[in-house]
This record gives sequence, C-alpha cells and structure tokens, in this order.
Amino acid sequence: MSSAKEEHGRRDKPGSRRRRARLAAVQALYQIELTGNPVPTTIAEFRRYRLSGDLDGVPMDDIDPEFFAELATGVGQHRPELDRRIAGALTPDWPLERLDTVLRAILRAASYELLHCSETPAKVVISEYMALADSFFSGREPALVNGVLDTISRKAAAGGAGTASP
Repeated sequence: MSSAKEEHGRRDKPGSRRRRARLAAVQALYQIELTGNPVPTTIAEFRRYRLSGDLDGVPMDDIDPEFFAELATGVGQHRPELDRRIAGALTPDWPLERLDTVLRAILRAASYELLHCSETPAKVVISEYMALADSFFSGREPALVNGVLDTISRKAAAGGAGTASP
C-alpha cells in the first residue's frame, strides 16, 4: 500500500493544491462522522490546526483552502442526496453503512465533486479519488471507488447536466 504522502505530497504536479484539499476534506468528513461535530466547526478547526504543517505525512502548507471548505460544506449540505446516489451504485449485499468510514468519506467527497463541481472532468475526479483510496487501502477499495463513481458519473450525464437533480 502506498502512503498518502507518496500519492498526494508531490508539489511538482499540476493540481496538487486541489489534491491536498481533497485529502483534507476526506479527513474532515471522517472526523465529522466519528465525532458528530458540525461541518463549520470542523472546517474552522482544520484551518486553524491542520492545514499548516503536515496532515498524515502530507505537507499542507500549499493547499486550496477554498476548495477544501467547498467539498466539506457541500457534502454536509447534500449528504442525503449523495448517500442515495452512492447506495444506488452499490450492490445490495454491500450497503453504504457496511463500508469503512474512510471509504464513505471518499465516496461522498468524490460524488459531491462529480455532481456539483463542473470545472473538473469526471475522468480526473474519478482518478484522483481512486488514488486517494489507494493511499488508504491495500485491497479492492480503489476498484470499488472506480465502479461507484463511474456509475454515478454516467447516471448524472444521462440525466442532463453534471449537477444532481432535486
């Protein structure tokens, strides 16, 4: 298994500020689910204490803080919709509640980005979150992320624009 630092800590690649924002958003969403703290409180805590220095070995001094906040806030605002879409892409024997908390956070952040952030192509979003899953898991989780996000992306494209319907 590669580390989060290996996958997301490179400063020489385009989009690395957003890559680090995605990692921080997944970490924040994980914390929100475990603690039950409100999204704004968690965002403020991350900005104050975690978005400088290192986060799980990844240098966070060059991060896109607005994108981080958009992802965390957007997932918080659209979580029921995102969970419905993710659940619809899973098999009945693996419901959303059965997935690891980190994996749920990855899928929620990625689904939000696919459905509500049209500036990044779906292929790039899927690739970014597969790499993120690979940095946390050594099993089949990245393939699951790929399959779920591909399904969500295709359904959204078939339904019209890249944004979710109400």
